[in-house]
Amino acid sequence: MKMTGLLRAGTVALGLTPAIAAAQTITPPLNVTASPDVPSMTVPDAAEARQRIEKTPGGVALVPAEDVRDGRANTVKDILDYVPGVFAQSKYGQEDSRLAIRGSGLSRNVHLRGTRILRDGIPVTDADGAGDTMEIDPLAVDYTEIYKGANALQYGASLLGGAVNFVSPTGRSQPGFLLRQELGSFGALRSQFGAGGVHGDYDYHVTPTYSHSNGFRDHTGQYYRRLNGNFGYRFGGGAETRFFLFAADIDQKTPSALTKAQALSNPKQTAASSFRGNTKRNIDAVRGANKTTFLTDTGEITVGAFLASRKLFHPLYGGFNAVIDNDEINGGGFARWTDEQRIGGHRNETTLGVNYFAGQMDARQFANIGGRRGNLISDSDQISRSWEIYGENAFYILPEVAVIAGLQGSLAYREYEDHFLGNGDQSFRRHFDSINPKLGIRWDVTPQHQLFANLNWSSEPPPFFELGTTTVQQDLKAQESKTLEFGARGRSGDLAWDAALYRAWLDNELQYQTIDSITNVFNAGRTMHQGVELGGAWTALRDSLQPGDRTTLRAAYTFSDFRFDGDPVFGDNDIPGAPRHFLRAELRYTHADGWYFGPNVEWVPQGYYADNANTLKTEAYALLGAKAGYDFDNGLRIFLDGRNLLDKAYISNTNVAATATPASALFNPGDGRAIYAGMEFRW
Repeated sequence: MKMTGLLRAGTVALGLTPAIAAAQTITPPLNVTASPDVPSMTVPDAAEARQRIEKTPGGVALVPAEDVRDGRANTVKDILDYVPGVFAQSKYGQEDSRLAIRGSGLSRNVHLRGTRILRDGIPVTDADGAGDTMEIDPLAVDYTEIYKGANALQYGASLLGGAVNFVSPTGRSQPGFLLRQELGSFGALRSQFGAGGVHGDYDYHVTPTYSHSNGFRDHTGQYYRRLNGNFGYRFGGGAETRFFLFAADIDQKTPSALTKAQALSNPKQTAASSFRGNTKRNIDAVRGANKTTFLTDTGEITVGAFLASRKLFHPLYGGFNAVIDNDEINGGGFARWTDEQRIGGHRNETTLGVNYFAGQMDARQFANIGGRRGNLISDSDQISRSWEIYGENAFYILPEVAVIAGLQGSLAYREYEDHFLGNGDQSFRRHFDSINPKLGIRWDVTPQHQLFANLNWSSEPPPFFELGTTTVQQDLKAQESKTLEFGARGRSGDLAWDAALYRAWLDNELQYQTIDSITNVFNAGRTMHQGVELGGAWTALRDSLQPGDRTTLRAAYTFSDFRFDGDPVFGDNDIPGAPRHFLRAELRYTHADGWYFGPNVEWVPQGYYADNANTLKTEAYALLGAKAGYDFDNGLRIFLDGRNLLDKAYISNTNVAATATPASALFNPGDGRAIYAGMEFRW
């Protein structure tokens, strides 16, 4: 089968209806071996997932793996680049990408907050709400679902940023074998092997990956060894259980942040303290989970449980001069029931669910002696438990108009047991509870056009990173918000679009700020987040050189206006950390014989602030990239991926300060010019 559909016509970021998606002329994933007729019950395939996600009366997106695998697939930024409303930027290599949706957790440039990370609908985020993306391997993802804000209620999440669900391939969705190899700039080497199959009622999929890079910056060498696998068993036609296993061994050198002048004049450098302290972030992690789905006459029931172990060894230097040495266990269980009935002749869809998450971290800090443990300076147990009960009901007042009402209740518990009493006993217990309603409407104007609106509430208790480790912030309140959203998505001819307009009113927004060794965490009072999200694709030319070829422009534009609202110190200043305008665009030509090429651009037309006082800004930048490749008839694909081809010095993301000066080391420069080559073979 020749793969001629590498150029996506826009459904990656649009979450379009099946009728719209079918009209996009997107070729299915390159797969020589045909998939079984019956997909998995526990892990729906991308087509079924798109049908489900499109019922959401709000901003959502679905990104198939084929829209990522046509070039270098190294970080979550590569997956989320063309999803409007999402700001994902790597600090260096694969380490700890910033992920902010509609300004969620914007002050955090380490360990994301405000967005729930899921793997196959099972939380990867810690029980206290913190997390990162280092353990997510883009090569081990079949498709990714993005639910912005309270649109993630089907997973129990009611957060400003919503949820991102990375979904695994199974033996039913990707049978056969896979070999992939990437290499390129900065000593980058990346390998993947995959195997999947179906044997009667059993199916399996396993994919180990290895990656190495010397890094663009000094002291950013990295080794990543990850294993993802799952095994499913079908009980006749009415139930299926699936076991998931993940393991990671991650060694990542970490450089310092730089001043603005340093980042733009010599972006490869790092502070001498990075070498003296042998700063790094090493993770050993193992995660196991089970999910079972039972079909009923009118819906389904899904239950599951998970357990994860993570060890973090993290020497820091500069003003911190500490070695973080954490051992952590997280686990929990969940149950969800969905049902479809007719009430008074009207269609009615109901979802009810419950989640329980628990975690305990043995958190210790030592003085940093050349990257080794010195004297103990902090020792605590950090215990988190969370309960969530949620429900959502969609009642169709007309065949094409659904009114959706939802409610989520949560109770979060934080206990800090201080075992290092040299600076006093800082033990505490805190409870945070909330009730978050949601009301929305969706109008399927035609099979290819949809309008939606919703009003929702969310609450976010502070994780331990905010509550403190050596200095406890016991007076912090939960961040609360309500969001009003309007939007539309659809297709007319060769033009597809997705648009959303939202405004969120926040109380007690959590702000985390660091300057040298001084950390300040506080509730900001009233703030406001509002924005415009536009995604789309236009196939401008068809059959221009040969029957079956096409030229397509796709783009994702995000306008973000995040600001304080009458703050006694910062007035109506901008909230720092994200650009006001952010554009990703690609123009690509695809030939009927299977080859493709085209340029792409990332554009931030004006700098954004790095401090609440609005005294120090980044600089505007535009990055030029290009992709080219060829798909052969026998399952082989080759590609070239060029990034920042003009070698522009720019700032990819920043730490956040209350007040900054030109001497403030807050900035992380982006990578310079890079070229990667790769091949992928399926059989």
